[in-house]
Amino acid sequence: MPAPEPVLTALRDLPSPVCAYVYDRQVLRDRVAQLRAALPAGTTVLYAVKANGHPEVVRALSQVCDGLEVASGGELRLAAGARARRIVFGGPAKTGAELSAAVAAGAQINIESGQELLRLDHLARAAGVVVDACVRVNRATAGPGGTHAMTGTPTPFGVDEAALGAFFALPHDHVRIIGFHLHAVSNNLDGAAHARFLTDCLAWSARAAAEHGVDLRIVNAGGGFGVDYLSDDSIDLAPLSSVGVPAGVELIVEPGRFLAADAGWYAAEVVDLKLTHGRWFAVLRGGTHHFRLPAAWGYSHPFTVLPRPAWDHPWERPTVSDVEVDAVGELCTPRDVLARARRVDRLGIGDVLVFARTGAYGWDISHHDFLRHPAPDFIVL
Repeated sequence: MPAPEPVLTALRDLPSPVCAYVYDRQVLRDRVAQLRAALPAGTTVLYAVKANGHPEVVRALSQVCDGLEVASGGELRLAAGARARRIVFGGPAKTGAELSAAVAAGAQINIESGQELLRLDHLARAAGVVVDACVRVNRATAGPGGTHAMTGTPTPFGVDEAALGAFFALPHDHVRIIGFHLHAVSNNLDGAAHARFLTDCLAWSARAAAEHGVDLRIVNAGGGFGVDYLSDDSIDLAPLSSVGVPAGVELIVEPGRFLAADAGWYAAEVVDLKLTHGRWFAVLRGGTHHFRLPAAWGYSHPFTVLPRPAWDHPWERPTVSDVEVDAVGELCTPRDVLARARRVDRLGIGDVLVFARTGAYGWDISHHDFLRHPAPDFIVL
């Protein structure tokens, strides 16, 4: 997917060696509008900050989403700083300080366990308030297909569906359970399957609320709207409009990747070209310490070449033509690989490789401090 001209212009203006992320706020706004148009009317859209916590990205999405979903005290502070209209706090290991901060901020909390329910009730009682919360459930059945399954399998997330009776029997006079959090999958590309999942979340929540005496107000289905990193494809949103939401129930979704991925580009300059045992390597000023996803998921991320005509050395510029190259980083490990066997028409030292769809789970999940190389530049359009 070629980068648009404003992104290329921003990269051309950078000094050598180029290493940068470029984020485009208009793409963020467009993705939110696209998702809203496909969802059932009135669906609440919360941006999952974990996908990209750059303050300008968070601020831009807080302006067009209904709120933000956070999973740590640090993300809670980011959301508060972005003046989010609504904050929902999830995650399996909330500390006492984080729970207290969430209560003070007026965040709605997704409770992950019986112990967390007891701790939250204790804090709320001490503060003299009653806290509205949802319970995250690890259901017995799996969600739609994707890259990560959260339910229907042993994971540390949520309350086992079979243990809900024991959960609700715990004392919680200062915590009012008003719904369920049912996030089940990451990066699902099947829109029809996701529509069926949303419908099932609503039906299951109604049954569970009746069984456990919950005044059902919220069904939070989490995120999972996927993008395909090896093509331009994304989840087909059209089937989502078929989902029927019962009166009096708020359906919440928490997309991260779908909103942010296409709003980011990672760019790294080629500092060396090497032929080793018959294989060409483009060695970059950058790598998996900036963009870890290809190594973490074991795939080859596509790139385009941004030519840089300047060459300041007194010897001939090394170039290759019509060959396959591996795009590798500057780290002292053979696992620092962003792309394998990608054919290039022409590539020279000093050119820049531009990786699209890197606006989500790029910089944020990467091991920045390994070898202590300088961080990339961050440009927000």
